[in-house]
Amino acid sequence: MLLDGFKKEKIEAMKQRDADAVKALNVIINKLMLITIDKREKGKELDDADVLSALQKTEKELLEEKAAFEKAGRAETVASLDKQIETVRKYLPKLLSAEEIKEIIASLEDKSVPSVMRHFKTQYAGKVDMKIVNDVLKTF
Repeated sequence: MLLDGFKKEKIEAMKQRDADAVKALNVIINKLMLITIDKREKGKELDDADVLSALQKTEKELLEEKAAFEKAGRAETVASLDKQIETVRKYLPKLLSAEEIKEIIASLEDKSVPSVMRHFKTQYAGKVDMKIVNDVLKTF
């Protein structure tokens, strides 16, 4: 099961005394446990889409937390959060670059905002940052 893989990674991080990785993995494991409980109540199983969603939410939360601590001038906490973000990103798929997004948009017939956004949400879910898509789309 996917959750077991994260638990094994956490044990390895604990053995290596990597506190930041342990913190990040704890957050991921807790989110996945909550999702698993919700899914079981509905008679479903945890799948890759759920894991990807949890990882993306965790990354977003850590980035927001980092921005708040940067504003407050807490450098050591920011460094810790950077390591946690790096740990989470190890498990996320590589995102498309702005250049790759530009090429995809150029190949589309309908370049209207709703059409392009719908295309990326359905065809490239989890592989693209929609904010970057929106920024690139503004240049067309």
